[in-house]
Amino acid sequence: MDGKASEHTTVELDVTPRRGPWRVEVGNAVSHRVLTLRDGQAVVLGSGRGAAVLVDDRAVSARHCRLVATAQGLAVEDLKSRNGLYVGAARVGSAMVTGSAGSFVVGCTTVTVRRGEEERREAADVPELVGGSESLQEVKRLIHHYARLRAPVMILGESGTGKDVVARALHRLGGRAGAYVPLNVAALPDSLLDGELFGHRRGAFTGAVAHRAGAFEQAHQGTLFLDEVAEMSPIAQAKLLRVVEDGQLRPVGSERSVAVDVRILSATLEDLRSRVEEERFREDLYHRLTTLILRLPPLRQRRTDIPVLAQRLLERVEGDVGPKHLSPAALARLVAFSWPGNVRQLAGVLYRAAAVSVGEVIEPSHLELPPEIQRRRSHRPDAERARELLREHGTISAAARAARIPRTTFRALLGRAPGERGQQLGGGRTR
Repeated sequence: MDGKASEHTTVELDVTPRRGPWRVEVGNAVSHRVLTLRDGQAVVLGSGRGAAVLVDDRAVSARHCRLVATAQGLAVEDLKSRNGLYVGAARVGSAMVTGSAGSFVVGCTTVTVRRGEEERREAADVPELVGGSESLQEVKRLIHHYARLRAPVMILGESGTGKDVVARALHRLGGRAGAYVPLNVAALPDSLLDGELFGHRRGAFTGAVAHRAGAFEQAHQGTLFLDEVAEMSPIAQAKLLRVVEDGQLRPVGSERSVAVDVRILSATLEDLRSRVEEERFREDLYHRLTTLILRLPPLRQRRTDIPVLAQRLLERVEGDVGPKHLSPAALARLVAFSWPGNVRQLAGVLYRAAAVSVGEVIEPSHLELPPEIQRRRSHRPDAERARELLREHGTISAAARAARIPRTTFRALLGRAPGERGQQLGGGRTR
């Protein structure tokens, strides 16, 4: 990271005063440490001799910064480190946490401090969500709490914020004996949705040579995750409501109902309330699905998580591209970017950068963040931009919403793009 540091900043992420010791979490992709500081105590954080808190991070200086706990707050001072002390995207010379919580970044390591709190077991229970920002810690806390309940959960968040990751964590921590079954309802027309949701019996239609269990039966005593539920047609909404209300379904071609015990999780890119008001989504189904709501913060609202998240993403592709790490200047550019595609976009940018960099160090020149990605989305895209949006958001529905045009128009644009058939991109998806 480069850039001139400001003299001082004050961090007030939570201004509710609390008494007691400071809990300090120091974490990156390879290590995690927790320590306690009481008023009057001070420690030096660094990667070499003279540091009381050792950090396994090549971007951290031997004696990087000093933390001092006082009755007025927790003070952090940069000890003339080579890569600096960052609060968000700003490099600072010192910082003071005057409320009960705050975070800052040194090298590729995030330091989160909280006053008067016990260690949060629930945060460690969701390792799939990488970062120590206050907003992400709150998401982890809610996941841990909601997992113990039986009520439906609606997961709201922009494309790429990790909705499927959250759904899987809710199922895993909930301890239900049955399977976790994900289904993207936007990808299926009504003619196929019945069979996918409710299954069919032998002879129900031409080609139905055997009984096939639908998603509800597959998820019996487990969890069914309905992704992009806002895209369901009115007919599909009515059929789903019947199962949600009484726990009974009728497979296609059957005259008998089947009882199922399923916890329903659903997700959408937008708040369904507006669709209810526009009479595009049933209000009764809306109330059933939104008993509990979990909102995921976009990456631009938790920039302090980017250093450790970026390193973790690079480690996941190490077997393909070899060991890589970010130069301070490259990391600063990632932290400053707005990430409209969130974690999915960050993963793509890092993979391309790792693939084109010759050595182990990724420099700013390896990062493909062209200005057009930051253009206003209200303009109708051309074929090339449509392909970018599809890569960025993963599905035609999500990309069309980002471009603010109908799906049919978006498909037509893709049809004019050489070699693009408008299908969902292959490979794994980050919801």
